[in-house]
Amino acid sequence: MSRDAPIVVSPPTAETGLARIRRRMVSAAVAAGRDPGTLTLLAVSKGQPIDALRDLLRQGQRAFGENYVQEALPKIAALRGEDLSWHFIGRLQSNKTREVATHFSWVHSLDRLRLAERLSAQRPDHLAPLDCCIEVNLNQEASKSGIDLPAVAALVAAIDRLPRLRLRGLMGMPAPQADPARARASFAALRDCLATCGGALDTLSMGTSADFEAAITEGATLVRIGTALFGPRLPRGTVPEG
Repeated sequence: MSRDAPIVVSPPTAETGLARIRRRMVSAAVAAGRDPGTLTLLAVSKGQPIDALRDLLRQGQRAFGENYVQEALPKIAALRGEDLSWHFIGRLQSNKTREVATHFSWVHSLDRLRLAERLSAQRPDHLAPLDCCIEVNLNQEASKSGIDLPAVAALVAAIDRLPRLRLRGLMGMPAPQADPARARASFAALRDCLATCGGALDTLSMGTSADFEAAITEGATLVRIGTALFGPRLPRGTVPEG
């Protein structure tokens, strides 16, 4: 009788950044009494080379967020054919609306009706309506774009009438380096604002590498994670194309 084959114990596989973030998201949701299945992880790939995106793609990540149109377009072209959702999360300029309307699935940074009208008019007919979030300036910071909370309801009503947009919800960021209690208060204010808007709004885009667990506690449905997934960004203008 032949001897049994020896038992080989493989070394534990190191947890990837993506797996670690997903695990923390699930833990935060469970602790808050929420269904983790209601959360979406948006990988913020600004300043990252295409190979870094391909690595996350192999691990199952499908939603990517970009801040700059000129940086995003080569990445979108290089990954054409993949089942991906591209989100524009940077400050939206009127001279970039056509490219955003043509190449992205989501826009998170709507803060003016004129921009929404341009996006709706420029969205190609063969594409589904463009999913959008209104950007809210949670702490009335002069350096940030976004509208103040009291102005949200009027902009919601105006965007709802545009035929090629689908308003999904609100996006916001607390003040940089805000203490945890202040950050949570900002997230809660955005959640409460969404609740007053009514309709079919279902998205709270809030939470980054530094505070996404607090955002989930306060109701975030989509968190935007960059450095915790990818590490440091390359300087703007040095990201390789393709």
